[in-house]
Amino acid sequence: MRFDVITLFPELFGPFLSHGITRRAYESRQVDVRLWNPRDFAEGNYRRVDDRPFGGGPGMVMMAEPLWQCLQAIRADRAEAVENRAPVVLFSPIGERLTHSAAEEWSHSVGGILVCGRYEGVDQRFIDACVDKQVSLGDFVLSGGEIPAMALLDAVARLMPGVLGDEGSHQQDSFNHALDGLLDSPHYTRPEAWEGPGGTAQVPDVLLSGHHEKVGRYRREQSLALTKTLRPELLEMARSEGLLSKRDEAFLKAEKKL
Repeated sequence: MRFDVITLFPELFGPFLSHGITRRAYESRQVDVRLWNPRDFAEGNYRRVDDRPFGGGPGMVMMAEPLWQCLQAIRADRAEAVENRAPVVLFSPIGERLTHSAAEEWSHSVGGILVCGRYEGVDQRFIDACVDKQVSLGDFVLSGGEIPAMALLDAVARLMPGVLGDEGSHQQDSFNHALDGLLDSPHYTRPEAWEGPGGTAQVPDVLLSGHHEKVGRYRREQSLALTKTLRPELLEMARSEGLLSKRDEAFLKAEKKL
């Protein structure tokens, strides 16, 4: 798949694309990322890409024309058939929340064209004419769309075959279908006893037992308990979809009485 990123700061993506486990996806072109600077498509000696907002107010607004010209160049470079065009995504606080399910959908797609806004925002006329979808990381405002773009790329890249090394790694992530959309259970590693600031902390005995069935049940119960405490709406969603077993429900009922 291919992602074209429209950004005024392409240099921010260099370290991101060349470090960490997910770099395998970018180096192998499983996730082909290409960076485009709208300033290269702006007119005049100063290559201006922003101007003051009509109606007054603070800040600057990204101009429609440089973004449009940049998008046209990307479309030409992708040489896509009209019926198979990659969607144009703008990262914005008003967009749909980026979720694991969305990342999974992207991982089976042709990719997309990611627009990283800056300043006070993007001229609405470009959004109305060219943007297919707006995406947000949450109910807060960032200085630009580069961090959300990296978040989307990372979430997609780690789902690609061979990227994490162990094919089962991402299947145990929070929100994954293998966990019925619940939160992941806590994890532990060596040493078995850690002398931390609160005294000696032990790894739960069941995880040292070597009994795979007991370990699996313990992790399931921890996942249920954690989800119930931190994200109860996910638990209710799993329940409404019939994903909780009688044993799960018995555990939750017993825990409620404690």
